[in-house]
Amino acid sequence: MRVAITAATGQLGSAIVAATAASIGVQNVVALARTPAKAQHPGVEVRPGDYNDRAQLETSLAGIDAVLLVSGMDAPDKRIGQHRNVIAAALAAGVSKIVYTSVQGPEANSSFAPIVLSNRQTEEDVKASGLAWVIGRNGIYIEPDVEYVDTYIERGEIANCAGDGLCGYTTRAELGAAYARLLTGASQDGATLNLNGVPMTQAELAARLSDAFGAPIAYRGMTADEFRADRVADLGEFMGTLIAGIYEGIRDGAYDAASGFEAAAGRPHQSWDDYFAGLKAARASA
Repeated sequence: MRVAITAATGQLGSAIVAATAASIGVQNVVALARTPAKAQHPGVEVRPGDYNDRAQLETSLAGIDAVLLVSGMDAPDKRIGQHRNVIAAALAAGVSKIVYTSVQGPEANSSFAPIVLSNRQTEEDVKASGLAWVIGRNGIYIEPDVEYVDTYIERGEIANCAGDGLCGYTTRAELGAAYARLLTGASQDGATLNLNGVPMTQAELAARLSDAFGAPIAYRGMTADEFRADRVADLGEFMGTLIAGIYEGIRDGAYDAASGFEAAAGRPHQSWDDYFAGLKAARASA
């Protein structure tokens, strides 16, 4: 089979391209990118893939058996139409299957809910498309916390409004492995799967980062209003409000759901003991 993966210059799309190419060979993978020149996938054919250009997408999906649609980054109202362009182009090009990277999260009472609801609409559009389909609902990426660790160390804390809520974190590499198998196999066709590792609290995350990086990091709870004001001051109104909504969702249990990762990937999610041991080992050898 020949498969295509959208948003192939992004971090998630890149991870899925790499995992899929390793599974079925670079010659059977096509990377779609809004700016093809930015795609860095040796041996993989790159074609244009602008979500706003249905005709372009149809041309780029010629000869493709299955397409993986990475959820767009535009505003909620715009991304629904963009995703519909990919679905319509897939149908017109004769694609037989679509896999969609959706999200977990709060569907009400949160500033992140509009993002989640736009994803739910695309889920319904995928199901109604007439194509074979699989939907993955991604947990929260843990990499941004790792990338932010110097700031955590400087402050001596992780501070947010998640409280004791459990969060089903994951990594882009693990998602890449799961989506490669969902895209190229049929065992989960027609399923909607949460994709995350064992959930942890913010206090556990702080303790694991503290051990891995050899510096004291504690967790401090904040009210939702305090955290939103902090994030808006740092990131601006739009992004700060969305981030605050994610952590409100963690507090309210929206990211503490049974995971279907093993069914998707054919193996358990990497344990957090192993993941953080890897970070610790990398620090020791640096």
